[in-house]
Amino acid sequence: MSTLELRRPPSGPDRLRIPRQEFRRRLRRAAARYGPVLLTYGVLKLAGFAVFMCLLDSAGDFREKNPRFGGGAHPWDVLASWDGWWYQQIAAHGYDPALEPVPGAKGLITLEGNSAAFFPLYPALMRLVSECTGLGLYGAGLTVSVLASFVAALGVHTVTRDLGGHRAGLVAVGLWAVWPGSGTEWSGYSESLYTALAAWACHAVMSRRWLTAGLLTFAAGLCRPTAVALVAALALAAVLSLRRRQDGVRRPLAAVAIAPLGLFGYLAWVNLRMGDLNGYSKLQDGAWAHKFDWGVHTFRVLTSVPVGHFDYLFAMPFEDVIGVCVVLAVPVLTVLLLRLRPPAVLVVYTVLSYLMVMTTQQIFGNVSRYLLPLFPLFVPLALAMRRLRWPSLTAVLGTAALASGSYAGYVLFELGVP
Repeated sequence: MSTLELRRPPSGPDRLRIPRQEFRRRLRRAAARYGPVLLTYGVLKLAGFAVFMCLLDSAGDFREKNPRFGGGAHPWDVLASWDGWWYQQIAAHGYDPALEPVPGAKGLITLEGNSAAFFPLYPALMRLVSECTGLGLYGAGLTVSVLASFVAALGVHTVTRDLGGHRAGLVAVGLWAVWPGSGTEWSGYSESLYTALAAWACHAVMSRRWLTAGLLTFAAGLCRPTAVALVAALALAAVLSLRRRQDGVRRPLAAVAIAPLGLFGYLAWVNLRMGDLNGYSKLQDGAWAHKFDWGVHTFRVLTSVPVGHFDYLFAMPFEDVIGVCVVLAVPVLTVLLLRLRPPAVLVVYTVLSYLMVMTTQQIFGNVSRYLLPLFPLFVPLALAMRRLRWPSLTAVLGTAALASGSYAGYVLFELGVP
């Protein structure tokens, strides 16, 4: 056999076999790398979700409630109530931004609720999945949320793994599954989608993939208004990169230019359609009593709940007690995070997100949901818990998963307002 014949590429069936073998090798490597992450999150989340459904069914209170407000014919209908109802309306009918006064209203709520208060990316994906699969908007919305929650779990693992190793990453994924507020991860809400975008945007900054970070932050800005914290974190990281002359000038500046376009583009469109430069803020204030107040409302709650007083706005005792515990835990976890000297993008994103929630008047019990995307807080806990043996970790996270069906699911949707 000649040298030319030895070098000749395979033909026929042999030519197809090589790509197939390579594909299988890559598939096995991906399964070995990501399988434990997806399995850890899926098992813990499914355990909590099952408990949540059982509690709903056994209590039965949802059957007497309006389907818009935590009710429905079946336990799972609760998952698409409250904000989930608004997202379905957007997916079905689009937007009609307006500031419509409530006739004769003089109290806290002076404007009719309007779908423009809810950002467009999640309902757009809901509509897309519905059109492509034939699922109804309810099924499409849950599909988006569940898939996004697994993508978020992979992002949380990747960021934590880079700081503390694979084992710590798995623990962080477990914490994401059982954290207070995690009941919205598998529901008609946008938290899973936003957390997925934020986690991978932060990782893109950490790995100096600036254009990817800019595009992910752009998308996050179309998901939730708190993306302004992510925009600021990316901008500061870009400034530090420019000072150190690590990645040139074009890519960091391009990321900074792209990142805020989603958030401020949507707000500008809403304000333009309303004919008011401050229309979005007026809608949030007048229709939901959700406004910047320098932390006055939060301070009142934090000084009332510990002494058993529930005479503030939107008081919901059980949910608020959980919210107070979460709010007080965040500064402690932030200090522990700072001691690890993590990348600046994680610190800025965490601190600014927390401050935005604390300085806003809102239904206080919702803070456990609003603070759910602060995934860097999982890092110090994960690094501490990674020292536990697997049986101990399984007992801790497994017990928390079962309990989360109550504190992160039932309390949020049925004893409060998510």
